[in-house]
Amino acid sequence: MERRRKLLLSCAEVSMIVGIVVVPCYGEGAAVKQVSNIASTNLKPPSDAIMLFDGKSTDAWVMQGSKEPCRWEILPTGAMRVRGGSIITKQKFTDYQLHLEFRPLSGDLNATGQGRGNSGVYNQGLYEVQILDSYGLDSQDNDCGGIYRVSKPMVNACLKPTEWQSYDILFFAPRFDGSGKMTEPARVSVLQNGVWIQQNAQAWKRTTAAMSEKEQDENEPGPIMLQDHGNPVEYRNIWIRPLGPTKL
Repeated sequence: MERRRKLLLSCAEVSMIVGIVVVPCYGEGAAVKQVSNIASTNLKPPSDAIMLFDGKSTDAWVMQGSKEPCRWEILPTGAMRVRGGSIITKQKFTDYQLHLEFRPLSGDLNATGQGRGNSGVYNQGLYEVQILDSYGLDSQDNDCGGIYRVSKPMVNACLKPTEWQSYDILFFAPRFDGSGKMTEPARVSVLQNGVWIQQNAQAWKRTTAAMSEKEQDENEPGPIMLQDHGNPVEYRNIWIRPLGPTKL
């Protein structure tokens, strides 16, 4: 049975049907411009969610590579700040809805590009949704909200770097046949600050700085990884709703 298939019309097809297209469709040459009137929300987890960080404990996390206890600092504000390496969840997941809130702090006011509050959320430990101070940019696939080097966001929904922001990520892991050949890529949809920025983006291979093949097989449930890129970034209110098998 085919899954996650739906009929999509191109801008040209829509134009033929309704006779006019008022604005460019996303993903068909439209510039990625900053949108306004958006806000992050401190969204409460649904009753069936698994809490990954509640502002009090990092017990759900270990250091990536060593599996040592998480060394990230828990702040009096209920956030945790990146330090000492990337972290991964102890539990592993296949398909899920993930909510997290983040605050990229550029630190060095003279920093530019990938040096401005850089971090990332790696789904299954392999497929990154970039975190960066990209406020006001014509966003590319390595800016905030991009699936790194795979898909640029449809719009720039970033807030200023000192403000709290949110991602709500819908992730479906890749599928493989009996011979181990990938038949369906990983698929990622993202709302940033309540704004739809990625629609069913396809990733056929792991993104840059993902977990290695030795650490994580694409055909197995994987952890959530939060990246330490050497920049000050804070996280809070992280929860997940599994839509498929999990592993402890």
